Amino acid sequence: MEATKKAALVALILVLVIHSSDAQTICKVTVQGLMACRGAVTPPNPAPPTSACCSVLKNADLKCLCSYKNSTLLPSLGIDPKLALQLPSKCKIPNAPTC
Repeated sequence: MEATKKAALVALILVLVIHSSDAQTICKVTVQGLMACRGAVTPPNPAPPTSACCSVLKNADLKCLCSYKNSTLLPSLGIDPKLALQLPSKCKIPNAPTC
């Protein structure tokens, strides 16, 4: 499958997941909750993480979220995995795992 088709498929799956249920969770947080951090992980000029973003991360399973660092899903959504990995320290989350 060519890269364009893979990216389209990933985007379609994400849209279906987001619209299928507000209760849909990834790593102990809702998809809507994860979107609170989108501005802080979107290049080229990411914003500082908001208090809502940091609150979401404090309740998340960060080890689980680490498993997405090499996923094609993140870049297909405009999310820079390197920026995402910086969020726990920017939110001052104690004992955050090193991915």
